[in-house]
Amino acid sequence: MQNENLVRFSITVPEELLSEFEASWYENHRDNRSEAVRSLMREYVSGERWRLSEGEICATVTIIYDHHLPELTRSLTSAQHDSGDVIICSTHVHLSHTSCLECIITKGNSQEIQKFVDALRKIRGIKSLSVNVSAEI
Repeated sequence: MQNENLVRFSITVPEELLSEFEASWYENHRDNRSEAVRSLMREYVSGERWRLSEGEICATVTIIYDHHLPELTRSLTSAQHDSGDVIICSTHVHLSHTSCLECIITKGNSQEIQKFVDALRKIRGIKSLSVNVSAEI
């Protein structure tokens, strides 16, 4: 952020909202109100890029599935190969004798990453699927 031109602006919020925001923010060991607002703005913009399928984003896709289902693992591998241009890496963890957790880190066009997530959602047998979106802003 050192090379960014910073702009000072003011906003009007209810006093109670500001008090609660600052108490929560400071409780988490952060002491800069401007950085708090910048962080929230980045999070909002990242979410909007995801929602609107526009722009470059990074997303971590976390799935839990039963690895004993052979068709599921084949479908999962196929979906990942089909989206290899946005997948940076994946990490596979054994949770139990039957369940696996996989974190798939992606970077690229939001629309392409959404296609990948949609393909995963169509795979029968995935127990859990969550997406955490960020953008370099």
